Amino acid sequence: MAQAMFCRQCEQAARGVGCDVMGNCGKDPQVSALLDLMVHGLKGTAVYAHLARELGEKDQEVDRFMLDGLFTRVTNVNFDPDDIARRLQKCFQMKERAKSLYQDAHQRQKGSPAPEITEGPATWTPAGDTKALIDQGRQYGIFTWHQDPNILSTIEILIYGLLGMGAFAWHATEMGKEDEEIYAFIHRSLAATTDPQATLQDFVALSLECGKMNLRTMELLYQGHEERLQAPEPMSVNLGTRGGKGIVVSGHDLPMLEELLKQSEGKGIFVYTHGEMLPANGYPGLRKYSHFAGHFGTAWQNQTRELPGFNGAIIFNTNCIQKPDANYTDRLFTWGEVAWPGIPHLEGWDFTPVIDKALSLPDLPENPGQEILVGFGHEAVFKVAGAVVDAVKNGAIRRFFLIGGCDGAKSGRNYFTELAEKVPKDCVILTLACGKNRFNRLEFGDIGGIPRLLDVGQCNDAYSAIRIALALADAFQCQVNDLPLSMILSWYEQKAHVILLTLLHLGIKGIRLGPSLPAYVSPAVLDFLVQNYDLGPITTAEQDLQHALGA
Repeated sequence: MAQAMFCRQCEQAARGVGCDVMGNCGKDPQVSALLDLMVHGLKGTAVYAHLARELGEKDQEVDRFMLDGLFTRVTNVNFDPDDIARRLQKCFQMKERAKSLYQDAHQRQKGSPAPEITEGPATWTPAGDTKALIDQGRQYGIFTWHQDPNILSTIEILIYGLLGMGAFAWHATEMGKEDEEIYAFIHRSLAATTDPQATLQDFVALSLECGKMNLRTMELLYQGHEERLQAPEPMSVNLGTRGGKGIVVSGHDLPMLEELLKQSEGKGIFVYTHGEMLPANGYPGLRKYSHFAGHFGTAWQNQTRELPGFNGAIIFNTNCIQKPDANYTDRLFTWGEVAWPGIPHLEGWDFTPVIDKALSLPDLPENPGQEILVGFGHEAVFKVAGAVVDAVKNGAIRRFFLIGGCDGAKSGRNYFTELAEKVPKDCVILTLACGKNRFNRLEFGDIGGIPRLLDVGQCNDAYSAIRIALALADAFQCQVNDLPLSMILSWYEQKAHVILLTLLHLGIKGIRLGPSLPAYVSPAVLDFLVQNYDLGPITTAEQDLQHALGA
């Protein structure tokens, strides 16, 4: 009998093992089954798309749908069964499209019909309605992916990496940034998970290759943002509200925010960011809009506590949504990949409904808040690189600490606040992603005019953090592992997971991860990571600081 649900893809896995009754993210067994079925359908699509590519044939619609499907499965994205069911029917259409592409190419090039695939995900046909799809999805949970627990662990590592990379690639594609090698890798590696002959070593190699391809994906994403909005610059952000109508935007999608700013200009509406949208305040192409008013609230997990206090319109544009509080469902919208049952979902790029809703609501109070700095992407840091290098050489800067990653509701994350507070005053903290909300409102001062806290941006901006580390290594003519740099990372979902794979691909060792290690990493696979990369869990702020500083 199929299990109701079992999911361990994020840091909130129940009991550190897995969610088997209800997802701590808010995902119920029905949604879980549909998302398991999405992975199954994507595997089948990948089998045919990979075979077609081997014959020199590809299809842009199939490629782009793969990103859509992968993003849909990321934690805190889609909770709407009917919406996922529609996407599953589209997945089947794309599988059949890839199948025809392969069969036609084989017939044309080989002069004979393509060999028939008679088992596995490539043979999947979706059930008829949402309820039937849920029942079907229960047959394809993660324990059906492989019977060997260590091979299963490496398959999960690969697939969750593909989910994160797919999300980054989706954002890049939105701005016209694509790379055929990325699509080819997604198809090849996902198809490999259906091969019963593939070994643990095969999946370890594919996981590291996933890290490599993700670096290219994040590079494309950065280029898209830079070309469209200019490179981030250090800018001050107000954390209060301005008197007047308001819209708050939560998620990660910068082009969506830009379009909303264009459409709401001159209408007497102030636009604010929330959660991972904070770094948007560092882009000149967005700050040029006078009604872009600043940032409201903190990290994603606090939305149900904070958003009832924002009496304007609210829109979520990507992952990070939680079950909405009844106090704001009447003014909430979703867009892009994110969906929640009963919440209006805006298709396309017309934001008239959210603008009209904002105009119909009471004004926000005039309530100026604290000012904080954002916008320290790698290009901004490169402008002061000489001063940074000199400060290291003369001893003014003793060490760099990269303290960043996902925030979350699980206990233990106060560690990152404590760590940042206790970092010695002759050390610089680099931070990125929503984990910085634990400490980015604290006063850290500067070292010779260089701020001690440098906010590199979103999780989507991890490319900048990597570029900074590589540039420092180049400046000191050493390897990254030889730098006075400690990486202490918090994780929550699959984008953080694939960034870790990128760091491992680059050979970076000594990373400390918390607040807990992934439940999907088996003891044998963990031992491999410890032995080869010195990857380990956080302990206490004092112990980890002593270790980093050689005390």
